[in-house]
Amino acid sequence: MPRVATIVRKPAVKPDRVVDTITLDHEGRSRRHAHLTAEGGTEIHLDLDMETTINDGDALRLEDGRLVLVKAALEDLLEVRAENPLRLMRLAWHLGSQHGLVEATGDALYIENTPALAELARGQGCVATAVKRAFRPEQSAHHCDHDHGHGHHHHGHDHGHHDHGHHDHVHHEHKHDHDHDHDHHHGHGHECGCGHHHHDGHKHDH
Repeated sequence: MPRVATIVRKPAVKPDRVVDTITLDHEGRSRRHAHLTAEGGTEIHLDLDMETTINDGDALRLEDGRLVLVKAALEDLLEVRAENPLRLMRLAWHLGSQHGLVEATGDALYIENTPALAELARGQGCVATAVKRAFRPEQSAHHCDHDHGHGHHHHGHDHGHHDHGHHDHVHHEHKHDHDHDHDHHHGHGHECGCGHHHHDGHKHDH
């Protein structure tokens, strides 16, 4: 069984090297270790040395250099919209503080379709509609690789992606982002959301 230890990102995928295709949901595209069978029968032993998310259009590189193209499976999601963008921002922050999975677009959020999340969305004054589409939550986008030095970890840092936490400081679990009577050692709570630019004169470890 060919071993795969390398992911080829979409821009670098050469079509003439692709020998098979495999369709995976978000969970499947976030695994480090797995035994997979592609649509054409190619068996794959996935063995990645670090946590990452395989995106739609990326490829798995086999030991002999051949590539297996990865497609994102359609999943049952909730499309969340609101007349007031602030409601979407607040919902994204709440989901991020719970380490929930969120895909953000220009005018909507996409989240997992569960009764609890549907209730949360409606509780924030949003409209949640069931849809079926590929799920590409923010952690898989790698557009915030500076996020506390953990750009490739697909869990645990959702709140760093949503720049919305400062709208509702009073409920944030990281109290240091507004309590100024103690040392700030975490360096990721002052408005910027990523911990690199601070203007309050405090010294930070990062």
